[in-house]
Amino acid sequence: MPEQSIVSIEQISQFEGQDITIKGWIRNRRSSGKLSFLTVRDGTGDLQAILSKGEVGDDQFSLCSQLTQESSVILTGKPRRDARAPGGFELDVSTLAIIHIAEPFPIQPKDHGVGFLMEYRHLWLRSRRQHAILRVRHE
Repeated sequence: MPEQSIVSIEQISQFEGQDITIKGWIRNRRSSGKLSFLTVRDGTGDLQAILSKGEVGDDQFSLCSQLTQESSVILTGKPRRDARAPGGFELDVSTLAIIHIAEPFPIQPKDHGVGFLMEYRHLWLRSRRQHAILRVRHE
């Protein structure tokens, strides 16, 4: 099997239909029967990855249920256009490799006090809003 290209999420449109590898962190995970949906980020953007039980097999599909927010993964598959997906592309996953299962994420989508957020600032900066603010300040 030829080695797949490791690409960033912002470059995924250039590789539509080709086998690629994405390295990133889990932002969100949800399951629906024989499908599991992962939102993965790599610092350049977000990507929705779809794991089908029939495509990846029972072992890798069951591994997916262990993933927590901020777990690091390597996904191999083929990107395809989908207007409903973040960034306009989805990755049909053929292989899932878990690098590390993260501890439960302390910042949930609810209001937190300033003290709490400052204590976990290194994690808070990973949120979409804080990331966008820092990008604007950088420009």
